[in-house]
Amino acid sequence: MLLAAAAVVIAVVVILNVNGTNDPASEEADLSSSATTGSMTPDSTPTEMVTLKDPPAVGDEAPAITLESNEGNMVRLSDYKGSWVVLYFYPKDFTRGCTIQAQKFQKDLAEYHDRNAVILGVSLDTADSHKEFCAKESLEFKLLADIGGHVSGAYGSLNVGEELSYSARNTFVIDPEGVVAKVFMKVNPTPHSQEVLAALDELQTD
Repeated sequence: MLLAAAAVVIAVVVILNVNGTNDPASEEADLSSSATTGSMTPDSTPTEMVTLKDPPAVGDEAPAITLESNEGNMVRLSDYKGSWVVLYFYPKDFTRGCTIQAQKFQKDLAEYHDRNAVILGVSLDTADSHKEFCAKESLEFKLLADIGGHVSGAYGSLNVGEELSYSARNTFVIDPEGVVAKVFMKVNPTPHSQEVLAALDELQTD
């Protein structure tokens, strides 16, 4: 009887773990559970204190960006003047929700090109991690390494915890003049790419 009961308990635990792993919302909840507004610790990714700002609003000039990409070169937001930029912040490479989100952007990449739009992903992961993530998922857009968290902080998209810090899942659509045209906060990774494409259509017909 004891062995049978133990087997049932193990089976239930396994089922719960599998369900949690497959749920993007659970991934976000797991990351958020340790995030607070406290100070960064030496064990967290950012190495310096970062000024946490409110997210830029529609009509604001987009904060400047200069970060290393998965390709090993420095990327500046100003490099894309004249194009629409979809700047998306996400928690971590290789996690379930972030993988889904990246796959959806990749699947729709030709549609972004048709709209004169480029995609730039930002997280606190290193450029080497981004390189491996892009290779694993065959991503053809750039991922930028915000190791110190300064860009995420400038965009109001940095969650800071005592043991874990990460970029919040927010997206900013920036127009060809470098002005924020649309803001998405706390996005759902599965339908998000289609939401962004619809927003671009609306913005480009105004």
